[in-house]
Amino acid sequence: MNATQSIGSSRLAHLRRAAFPSQRLMLPANCHLRYDSADSDGQLRPFERLPAMSVQPNILPIRSEPDPRPATQELANLDPGQKIDLLRQLAGESVCRRLGIYQLPADFVLSVVIPVYNEIKTLEKVITSVRGCGVPTEIVIVDDGSTDGTRDLLDSWRGDNDLQIIFHERNQGKGAALRTGFQAATGSAIIIQDADLEYDPAEFSYLIQPIVEGEADVVYGSRFSGNNRQVFRFWHAQGNRFLTVLSNWFTNLSLTDMETCYKVFRREVLQTIAPSLREKRFGIEPELTAKVAKLPGVRIYERPISYRGRSYAEGKKIGWRDGFRAIWCIWRYRKGIKRKAAA
Repeated sequence: MNATQSIGSSRLAHLRRAAFPSQRLMLPANCHLRYDSADSDGQLRPFERLPAMSVQPNILPIRSEPDPRPATQELANLDPGQKIDLLRQLAGESVCRRLGIYQLPADFVLSVVIPVYNEIKTLEKVITSVRGCGVPTEIVIVDDGSTDGTRDLLDSWRGDNDLQIIFHERNQGKGAALRTGFQAATGSAIIIQDADLEYDPAEFSYLIQPIVEGEADVVYGSRFSGNNRQVFRFWHAQGNRFLTVLSNWFTNLSLTDMETCYKVFRREVLQTIAPSLREKRFGIEPELTAKVAKLPGVRIYERPISYRGRSYAEGKKIGWRDGFRAIWCIWRYRKGIKRKAAA
């Protein structure tokens, strides 16, 4: 063996473990550790017995970093408010606002209204996702006459303190389930969540931010302005855009996604329009939009969201008839809340 040795990646890994068992070693992948040795038996020696290392081009000495685990443990022990303050110091206020990092009021609760009809395959995952969204929530589940075992699953959850579970004896439609859920919601803000896996509850904090910061009364999550979404079927996308443009024509808004599930309302706003809601099926979407748009002084925001659309084979329920109904509802509710209903 030559007096000057080169150690490849496999032998270097052995030396790393022997010399620094509690440290991470940083070494470029294409570099070798070079040392001078008077031994000629071809055996690697423990690190403390190796003579001084020499550095040549593309041959670098080992550089070690402190163990990051203590700092990680300290961060884990911080409460949410302290973590947010730390992030503001590190990244700055402007960056944190863009990323949706902000402090929630101590008494803030988000009511999540979930209309359910035959969603036994996805409902449990949705509830788990809502519970893990990072926002204090009140979950209002309205079962709209399910026949696939969903009701039995909901019955088993009746003891959960964060759930309100309401049953419709027969199927009436998404709009009817939402109207029931709106009446039961008591949170500072209310958001609609479908019982499938098309929308991600991890985006709740980003959607409610304009409401929490006093900049908006209503926030829509747009599937068409985001950069992380499943590609739509062409005619499905065009149908949604057509209905949005038609709705904008009568409401004088500039939404990009009127039919989105993710609509967030300050409770006071929803309490104003809820008694006047009439639609029992998917016509509730243009009805909500038309009546909110006509409220004096209402501030409407729109934020991009991710989206994973499911197929009809996976359980999608909206159909072409609902598209024609939406057109009728856009015309029917173009003037907002009728005075008689508002009174």
